[in-house]
Amino acid sequence: MNSVDTPNELNQLLNESHVHVQLSVPQLVEKVLTRHEGGLTSTGAISVATGKYTGRSPQDKFIVVEDSTKNKIEWGTTNQPISEPVFTKLYQKVINYLQQKDEIFVFKGFAGADKKSRLPIRVINELAWQNLFVHQLFIRPTEEELLEHDAGFTVISVPNFKANPAIDGTNSEAFIIVSFEKRIVLIGGTEYAGEMKKSIFSVMNYLLPENNIFSMHCSANVGLEGDVALFFGLSGTGKTTLSADPNRRLIGDDEHGWSSNGVFNIEGGCYAKCINLSREKEPQIFDAIRFGTVLENVTLNQESRIPDYDDGTLTENTRAAYPIHAIDNIVQPSIAGHPNTIIFLTADAFGVLPPISKLTKEQAMYHFLSGYTSKLAGTERGITSPQATFSTCFGAPFLPLPATRYAEMLGEKILEHNANVFLVNTGWTGGEYGVGNRMKLSYTRAMIQAALEGELNHVETTKDKIFGLNIPIHIAGVPDEVLQPSKTWSDPFAYEKKAEELAAQFRENFKKFTNVSEEIEQKGGPIA
Repeated sequence: MNSVDTPNELNQLLNESHVHVQLSVPQLVEKVLTRHEGGLTSTGAISVATGKYTGRSPQDKFIVVEDSTKNKIEWGTTNQPISEPVFTKLYQKVINYLQQKDEIFVFKGFAGADKKSRLPIRVINELAWQNLFVHQLFIRPTEEELLEHDAGFTVISVPNFKANPAIDGTNSEAFIIVSFEKRIVLIGGTEYAGEMKKSIFSVMNYLLPENNIFSMHCSANVGLEGDVALFFGLSGTGKTTLSADPNRRLIGDDEHGWSSNGVFNIEGGCYAKCINLSREKEPQIFDAIRFGTVLENVTLNQESRIPDYDDGTLTENTRAAYPIHAIDNIVQPSIAGHPNTIIFLTADAFGVLPPISKLTKEQAMYHFLSGYTSKLAGTERGITSPQATFSTCFGAPFLPLPATRYAEMLGEKILEHNANVFLVNTGWTGGEYGVGNRMKLSYTRAMIQAALEGELNHVETTKDKIFGLNIPIHIAGVPDEVLQPSKTWSDPFAYEKKAEELAAQFRENFKKFTNVSEEIEQKGGPIA
């Protein structure tokens, strides 16, 4: 992807002596410690606290209104507009702010493992630990690639610079602003490192479809026979956990592109939730947390420096950022063929969706556009308990283009490559949140294993009378009654009332898609 000319003031800044470019992991760890930005854990990971911003701040995210892009962006509460003059003034303030710092840290790398479509990126940080974060999360260049590196997009992150909404045109002290013409992402007022990762994902979600590449918020892995699986779902639904399978090689845990050649990882690392993490449940993730890993908002025993992953005092959204090669069982480079199996993960707080169901193409399109799940505690500021939500394409906060653009690309890929699609509920069973229980991970793993091995392609099913979903009658390793949500509730009338309530929400939400074919709505959604 083409680069653009760097503004003169940015060139001048980057040529100054206090700018550290492409420091190694040990050098960055030393900087974090000497600058007192964080501490070491018992395994050698860096531990940091991000202050009051422990999750994304979607109300503070903007896109600059520019002639070349203004008619392509899906403007609204997700993609909030901000004017060029407002952006330019704030950008200049940030540059002036960085010029006063004693040290600045710069990382050069790539987004996209496919060299034909990758984006050269540069990240400028005022904090060493955030530069270590992007070093681990994005694709690191070889020495030869570094010599020829020419940034196509620049991220500037200044957490300690606070905006003044009355003067700067923001909604709060925090801001995340993307300029597609200037090829700059401006982040300030928030120390949560996930803003840098997700900003580049949003950029790729704009650029890739322009090159006829389907960009996806999903994890991906590949089996011994070369069979590729995709796992769609919002944070906390199990993408990272379920794709980290010891019997399958990991392609990536969160962001991918699907081109005419197959699937590729957009990132070079993993950003795993680690609340209640244990080696027993998630050994690959647990063992990846070692020297060079960044732990966000995880409390430590002050004497032993051992992390307490069960402690959600600072936030439920505790995170670990590590390079993908910290996991042994991976694909290198992070590229594979076309998917055989696509899995939509949802955490249903109502407890009425089946734990697994096979989707028709129309149902796949419908549920992809609906993107139903529950926001889990801590993923965004202000969310303290699960809430039912619809997030288009399982990634609405990161989609600059109209949702139907992505859904159409999915439908085309399903048809072209004859992929099997499943809806998997990793949420509640036996009742809604607060009454029922969270689905056992062992059951979910058994169901997904059966789907990946093709055992569910021709299995006997029963049709859910409310949602129209085809539910397998029997899956090895899962009690038959668990497969039928109505049988897990003690009160069948309460189940039916709650299921109809959710079905009504599906129908109401789908009304916003005015340019979708009637066939998708009639054949894909709940039974009228």
